[in-house]
Amino acid sequence: MKNENYHRASHCKYLVQYHIIWCPKFRCDGMDETLKKILSEVCDAYGYIIKALEVMPDHIHIFVDCPATVAPCDVVRTLKSMSAIQLFKAYPELKRFYARCGKLWSNGYFISSVGHISEAAIRKYIEEQKNDTTRIESLS
Repeated sequence: MKNENYHRASHCKYLVQYHIIWCPKFRCDGMDETLKKILSEVCDAYGYIIKALEVMPDHIHIFVDCPATVAPCDVVRTLKSMSAIQLFKAYPELKRFYARCGKLWSNGYFISSVGHISEAAIRKYIEEQKNDTTRIESLS
C-alpha cells in the first residue's frame, strides 16, 4: 500500500479497511440504487470511505475505509441500522411487511480486515459479484 493511502490522527498513522457482507432477512429486489445511495450517505455521515459497494438481491458487499477509533462491530451496526431506518422511510410498504416478521437485516454478518489480501483483489471480487464467477475462497 502506498504511503498516501494512510490516514493521520494525533500521534498515529493508520489504515483500517474492512470487507463486510450481510444479508436481508428476505430477498429484496429492485432497491439496489436506493440502498447504494443510502449507504453512501451513512458512510459520509460517519466518516467511512466506500472503496467498493455491490447490492445483490440476497446480500450486500461493502469495502470501507474507517477511522481507527471505530470498532468493527460498530461499523456493521451503524451500516445495518441506519440503512434500515432510511429504507423504511423510502419504502413504507417495506416497513409494514417487516413489522410482521421482525428486522430487515439478518442478525449475522461477515467482516474481514483487508491486509492479508490486496485491495485490488477485494475490489475485483465485489465488482464481479453480479457475474457470480468468483467465490470468497478465491481471495486467499
